[in-house]
Amino acid sequence: MDWLDYLGWAGSAVLVWSLSQARLLRLRVLNLIGSVVLVVYNAALSVWPMVGLNAAMTAINTYHLYKMLRTRHDEATYTVVQVGTDDTFLAHVLRVHWADLAKFNPSFRFDDNPDRAAFLITRADEVVGVLFLRPADGPDAEGVAQIELDYVTKRFRDLSPGEFVFRSSGLLTARGYHRVRTPPGMLAPYYGRLGFHRVGDHYELELPSTPSPA
Repeated sequence: MDWLDYLGWAGSAVLVWSLSQARLLRLRVLNLIGSVVLVVYNAALSVWPMVGLNAAMTAINTYHLYKMLRTRHDEATYTVVQVGTDDTFLAHVLRVHWADLAKFNPSFRFDDNPDRAAFLITRADEVVGVLFLRPADGPDAEGVAQIELDYVTKRFRDLSPGEFVFRSSGLLTARGYHRVRTPPGMLAPYYGRLGFHRVGDHYELELPSTPSPA
């Protein structure tokens, strides 16, 4: 095979690989790369129908990627809904995703703890994330919210929708919290992008104070 054959096989392999991805952002990126490679490959062979097909796929993937990245921090795209820890729909969501959830949060236990606060992050009518908070323990824990669970479904994991719980105005400060703390060793590198700072073996975020009424 010459270099053109290798290029065609590589583009096809990336395109097929993209279809195996559960994460929407990763799927679109890989599909875009594969489509671009196949545009070049088919153009070199003058197979114009396939050039048109892959050019259309390139345009579609580019559009959806632009839309995803433009709205990933848009509060109009995601909604935070607080639910009771005894909510049956919350229990259903956790049960459906429990195997995946336990990989990243093996110590999490679901029970009706009155000190807990539970939040569902939704995109339209689809649940994309779940977050549990409780008052932190320790001598310096006054007004500190301890994250017990910060889970995002596979499809939206690259988009970090959990940030909207921390960004929603007054959502946590209304409960008397002024700081948020992650569990020790939590694997979530996106915290640094949300304004959290590293403190020992965990991350912390200072919440903006609620302005006093005039």
